Amino acid sequence: MDLLLNKDFMQQFLSPIWLSLKIATLSSVAVIIIGTLAGRFLARKPFKGKAIFETILMLPMVLPPTVVGFFLIVVFGRNSMIGQAIEWIFKQPIIFTWWAAVIASIVVAFPLMYQSAKSGFQGVSLDIEEAARIDGANEWRIFLFISIPLASRALISGSILSFARALGEFGATLMFAGNIPGKTQTIPTAIYIAIDSGNMKMAWMWVIAIVVISFLMLLTVRGKQE
Repeated sequence: MDLLLNKDFMQQFLSPIWLSLKIATLSSVAVIIIGTLAGRFLARKPFKGKAIFETILMLPMVLPPTVVGFFLIVVFGRNSMIGQAIEWIFKQPIIFTWWAAVIASIVVAFPLMYQSAKSGFQGVSLDIEEAARIDGANEWRIFLFISIPLASRALISGSILSFARALGEFGATLMFAGNIPGKTQTIPTAIYIAIDSGNMKMAWMWVIAIVVISFLMLLTVRGKQE
């Protein structure tokens, strides 16, 4: 109880939680938009090399997080054209910033949202969409007012799972964004450092916090699926 009343202790405890929630929220917004559009486009769009393209999209789900982090450093590092362009525009490199953690979370969470969105849109009846076309609706209106509502359960589940994945991202974030307290330290990296330094009380508090958050989100997903 004395620890909970300690202002410095509470600031140290809450800082990674708020940062993790901010990173997970921003990355989830991007993932939901990109994943929904990609899922809708690829749900019924056949083209040559589609299997290879989709496999590339899904790779972050099975690759070791360190490999994902390595590729992010290569693509966005100071030696790449993209990294140099970002540094020229924003006057600083993106690596070892909390925006790097957002990018890492987007990459690892995208496959979950994409797969859920694709499955949801594949379950939408073609007859309903075709009837809307006959009635004069354009593709954008069909997407907004027919496809999305009918696939909403899958989209909501994918959104929640993506948020949970972004919240728990560790390896790629540690490599690409680092572990700077108050700047890039998220709950998973904070737990790792706390255990490594022998601060088990703080580690337990962060573990309980992320377990509770993740449990509530998964419970919500289960409720949407029933």
